[in-house]
Amino acid sequence: MNPWRGREISETSKKKKKTKMRSKKRKNSLRRETTVQKLFETCKQVFSDAKAADVPPPADIERLKSILDDLKPEDVNLQPNMNIFETTETQHPPIAYIHIYESNKFSIGIFCLPASGVIPLHNHPGMTVFSKLLFGSMQAKSYDWVERVATCNKHNGKNLQQGLCHQLARVHVEKELTAPCEASVLFPAAGGNLHCFKAITACAILDVQGPPYSESEGRHCTYYQDFPFPRFSDSVELEADEDVKSYVWLEEREKPKEFVVYGAHYTGPTIVGIRD
Repeated sequence: MNPWRGREISETSKKKKKTKMRSKKRKNSLRRETTVQKLFETCKQVFSDAKAADVPPPADIERLKSILDDLKPEDVNLQPNMNIFETTETQHPPIAYIHIYESNKFSIGIFCLPASGVIPLHNHPGMTVFSKLLFGSMQAKSYDWVERVATCNKHNGKNLQQGLCHQLARVHVEKELTAPCEASVLFPAAGGNLHCFKAITACAILDVQGPPYSESEGRHCTYYQDFPFPRFSDSVELEADEDVKSYVWLEEREKPKEFVVYGAHYTGPTIVGIRD
């Protein structure tokens, strides 16, 4: 047997081992260096036992929120001058959604809205949702349900069993947001669980949902139309110090035909642990 053959095998084995070690170091370095990798790893920890209506502990919420607060457009390779943000001549421009990750525990994605693009009023049943405006300006409105208060429209004969009555909601937020700004958090029963966005300029909104929508588990997205409080207030009395502008009536509606969302490819840094 050639004595050098054994050494050659040994050296090859060492080289393979070193290559694996270098590859592992590169992956570990990637985890340390990219904010989006930190986001993914933190989501896995925070939502490891995510179930409908479960809210992560305050410390976990702050930990995840702090990462989102530091997230910048360049961390996910987005710029306002990209084609997906171009303004069209249509009154309701289509919106791009960049899918990054989804499991039965959580999802990460980015909504890309051209100027005047609208995400209509919708709910997040049993979900905790983090939203981060990466760039641009938008008008944001959000509501929370007022429990056990609903009224039927006497003129059309709709009833509560059909889910077509008007249910009372309280205004949580109604304001203009401009990046850079802090991430917002909504909860299953508070924090503006029902919300809508309208882009003033081209803008990008990164969403983390835990758990995500699931038809099989009853977490489907429902859309709503809002009406001023006085319109259906015959059977409801507010306290003397309450402002009627702080309340609205919401009625379920079909998904608006003008709300068009198409998929766009994620071109940001590779995230270790995600499979296409």
